[in-house]
Amino acid sequence: MEYKEIAGRMPEKVFEYFKALSDIPRGSGNTKAVSDYCADFARARGLFYRQDEADNIVIVKEASDGYETAPTVMLQGHLDMVCGKEAGIQHDFERDPIRLEAEGDYIRARGTTLGGDDGIAVAYALAILDSDEIVHPRLECVFTSDEEIGMLGANALDMDGLRARYLLNLDSEEEGSFLAGCAGGVRYDVELPLSWKMAAGIPVRIQLISLTGGHSGVDIHRGRANANLLMGRLLWELSHELKDMRLLSARGGSQDNAIPRNSEIHLLVKRRDLDCLKSKVKEWEDIFRSEYRVTDPELRLFFEANENEASLPAVIPEDMERICFFLLNTPNGVQAMSQELPELVETSLNLGILSLTETDGFTVSYLVRSSSSSRKRALCQRLELFTKFSGGSFHTSGDYPEWEFRPESPLRRLLCRVYKEQYGKEARVETIHAGVECGLFAAGIPGIDAVSMGPDILDIHTPKERLSISSVDRVWKFLIEVLKHMKDA
Repeated sequence: MEYKEIAGRMPEKVFEYFKALSDIPRGSGNTKAVSDYCADFARARGLFYRQDEADNIVIVKEASDGYETAPTVMLQGHLDMVCGKEAGIQHDFERDPIRLEAEGDYIRARGTTLGGDDGIAVAYALAILDSDEIVHPRLECVFTSDEEIGMLGANALDMDGLRARYLLNLDSEEEGSFLAGCAGGVRYDVELPLSWKMAAGIPVRIQLISLTGGHSGVDIHRGRANANLLMGRLLWELSHELKDMRLLSARGGSQDNAIPRNSEIHLLVKRRDLDCLKSKVKEWEDIFRSEYRVTDPELRLFFEANENEASLPAVIPEDMERICFFLLNTPNGVQAMSQELPELVETSLNLGILSLTETDGFTVSYLVRSSSSSRKRALCQRLELFTKFSGGSFHTSGDYPEWEFRPESPLRRLLCRVYKEQYGKEARVETIHAGVECGLFAAGIPGIDAVSMGPDILDIHTPKERLSISSVDRVWKFLIEVLKHMKDA
């Protein structure tokens, strides 16, 4: 999408920078180029910046005239994005730019995730830093890396020297909602050792695709199918029908914080069993589509067989059964609801990534979330025992704390007042089951007053992700007005 297609429909500078960020591959773990882009931006404008080895970057802009005594404000977002694409889409997230499209009031990507989460936050901040007309207090714009894989950047950030008293985290996806608390989380990786033996048969691939997926925090309670768990169920059913079937490999999902939309297995079967296998795949497609007709109406199962017989290393039957046991019995999804807020999920987990290869064995990755640190620990202990008795090993990473609700918040009070003046209605103050980096900043900068906000972004962490143009404009005007009122904060 050329910028000229959307000029005049929204704050031009914001979308100029959003387009520039979309041109830079910036999946989690690949943020050096986008961090360097922000460093170049700061140097070109004579702004102080600090960039670290984790690709985090802090850019400082001094206060406008008359705002010298106002409290320093941090504008904060993350540089990385979740990388996901539709089946059949040719896109290399390591090299290719995101191909943007305008459709009515929305901007989306062509067959891939958009990166509005959280590219729009960085675009907002760069547009403010680039302006000589917007009045503001001293600003610390903090862009972190690898938020989507355990908030690794924020965990690595040296917060000494940051002077912000107020934190505006711009990583929320619902206009008019001010977040004041969130769940903590931890990534949990499991490995099961397997034994392999040469087997002969016809190589077959079975693909489960086009599930709805979604964010493993905000969508975990919606009852959507998990492609990896359905594939485990199918594998168990097929193993009963086809006694000579052998498992070669499997893979499903790409992010621990996204409900997996696709999964596939590679099998060896006897030629005499091909018709039976094809029939069973169709039968189970009908079953799955019936069970998930509301949440996953586009679900499909595909069967593809080679012409020639092959001799290949396959998982021994006993270990294939162990894999099925694991996938049919692992905890997944909502584990507990909040006692104070009955509609809010308290504790959950998502089996987001599955891989089975001869080299690495069977591995799965979960994201465990909870607004209770003790419940999060208890769920990890449950996974630990389940893994141990399944004959596997585990390790955890990216542990980040919950962000506790702060009853008294001058920043939240200011935001609510400005919101009512601009919109003519009351804003919503909420806590969510997803994770934002405010908890880490609250732990690293004692006393900081934080709120998370942002424009409307729908279906994040999926290729259907889309960003509302009109909402971006309204939130931009709101953000500028908030900065203007900081003189009186």
